[in-house]
Amino acid sequence: MELLTVPIEKPDDVNLVLGQSHFIKTVEDVYEALAGTSPHLRFGLAFCESSGPCLVRRSGNADDLVGLAVQNALAVGAGHSFIVFLREGFPVNVLNALKQVPEVCRIYCATANSVEVVIAETGQGRAILGVVDGSSPKGVETEDDVSARKALLRQLGYKS
Repeated sequence: MELLTVPIEKPDDVNLVLGQSHFIKTVEDVYEALAGTSPHLRFGLAFCESSGPCLVRRSGNADDLVGLAVQNALAVGAGHSFIVFLREGFPVNVLNALKQVPEVCRIYCATANSVEVVIAETGQGRAILGVVDGSSPKGVETEDDVSARKALLRQLGYKS
């Protein structure tokens, strides 16, 4: 077995969701879940089929994001993994819908940060062991940081 990391390549203005599911129906059901969250959401998704023809299945409503999803799905190469790239929406807007998709088993991360996927590779294939999402903490928030965090959430409309 070999351990390796695969960096996710994406523009800074794009968010991603990386997960695992269990059936080819994932592509259509995830598409429907995402499309139903907002008419403004732009997305691309790719799913790594792990039996039969073992193809990367793809869909979305933004060709550039579909291409980005395919590129990164091929790089990760873990069976039954899927990756979604988002614009004009955020993971917080789609996570509940994604978690309700019957084929979705796990969400590894949902972020705009830089991501490295930790992979185990065996003679059979690849598995996602986890992710490195962004950077390690540099300290503990101060009272000023607490106030700024609360103000930002209210400014964005997530809290009243």
